[in-house]
Amino acid sequence: MSVITLSNSQISVAIKTLGAELCSIKNKLNREFMWEGNPNFWGKHSPVLFPIVGTLKNNTFYHNDTKYTLTRHGFARDMEFELIEKTEDSATFSIQSNSATLPNYPFEFELQIQYTLINTTVEIDYKVVNKDNSEIPFSIGAHPAFALPSSFEDYNLDFEKVEPLEYTLLENDLVSQQTEKIHTDTNRVPLTYELFKRDALIFKKLQSNSLTIIEEEKPILKVHFQDFPSLGIWTKVGAPFICLEPWFGYSDTTESNGNLFEKEGVIVLEANAKFQAKFSIEIL
Repeated sequence: MSVITLSNSQISVAIKTLGAELCSIKNKLNREFMWEGNPNFWGKHSPVLFPIVGTLKNNTFYHNDTKYTLTRHGFARDMEFELIEKTEDSATFSIQSNSATLPNYPFEFELQIQYTLINTTVEIDYKVVNKDNSEIPFSIGAHPAFALPSSFEDYNLDFEKVEPLEYTLLENDLVSQQTEKIHTDTNRVPLTYELFKRDALIFKKLQSNSLTIIEEEKPILKVHFQDFPSLGIWTKVGAPFICLEPWFGYSDTTESNGNLFEKEGVIVLEANAKFQAKFSIEIL
């Protein structure tokens, strides 16, 4: 594993080749915005979720009468990516299907992830290429964790729009039929650990296309996710970070039948086609 760095006059970032994982964003005052990855709480920074987001029922799916196993969030986060292009302000990483992936996910693909600096923003662009001779099913998502160095209750999340904030609850890591609402008359949600007592908040659909972290009434960071239909928000109780996670897809439902092509929220990509989506992290 190596670490690739990019910088301009406003921000600098670091990306591990293992998982093509963003592990640092600093502003020109050298403030670190990414979670440090302390394993006492959670040993990741910003894993890439592919070819599934969340958990499959019994960690398995079936294709052509064959049973396959995929662990939570898929395998991309644990693979060594190849750096295929680098400029002063961008870097592109790639993995392809191989003898390690095919026994667990029997589809031919290439996944490219490009990081680009634009002023105080880092854009993260996902590209999935179907290299198979038939359709392939997948989900893809981000899992960036942002450091909250002050007290957790000193932070708020501002949604772009005032809207009904209904989220779906997890049940044994699977998407349940239960939903709850965050009760607020504005677009602001005060952060409390009580919100996460039942794990992540899963918003299947939102009107908002961005979410801003407010630190002691001051906006410090905004995640833009207009390309992504779903969003997860997560922390561990007691941990000094918050994950804002743009997703295509999410965990299996409790009623899942094990067919990835019929999975709720899945992308089905035609043979030789390309899928592309991006989100961005703006330092304010």
